[in-house]
Amino acid sequence: MVWNGRVFRHRLVTALCITFACAGILRFATGAIVPAKAVVAQILLERAFDRSIAAHAPQKPWPWADMAPVARVGIKRLGVDRIVLDSGSGQAMAFGPTLLAGGARLGAPGVAVLAAHRDTHFRFLEQVRAGDVIDVEALNGGAKHYRVTRAEIVRWDRFAVADTPFSRLALSTCYPFGAVTGGPLRYVVYADEA
Repeated sequence: MVWNGRVFRHRLVTALCITFACAGILRFATGAIVPAKAVVAQILLERAFDRSIAAHAPQKPWPWADMAPVARVGIKRLGVDRIVLDSGSGQAMAFGPTLLAGGARLGAPGVAVLAAHRDTHFRFLEQVRAGDVIDVEALNGGAKHYRVTRAEIVRWDRFAVADTPFSRLALSTCYPFGAVTGGPLRYVVYADEA
């Protein structure tokens, strides 16, 4: 075959088109990995929660996980249902709300503090209002109900919870909700056992 300028240009254009198409597919696939992992993680968390209920003890959702489900929280009015994890680490918060150390156990007297990201698992806090009921399902299969009493905006370094003789929830997330970067403010919703 004789290589003339016309054939060369045609093959060069074809090769460039194939290269750009492959690069586009790779770019799309890379962008789809994070949402796909999020969907798979939620399925694995649901299964781990079911196993945890059967075992009456937290079960890891995958072998290398540094967290495990400890409860499920939901607000029927908003159609919200979230698995609560036992670790307050940033890695755990990527997968769901976490029960922070230093607070009470869920359902025990005192304040149990749950934290999650404002742009994912606690995005709904912006719509919560006084009187809403938060349902909590524990690993022992027991259910408790909490009624939202108030919400407040506080600096993260001034957020403290007073001890109470009854069971209370504090759901905390970064504030303001629409912000792109982090900041010092937290939005905290309080709910008392109903």
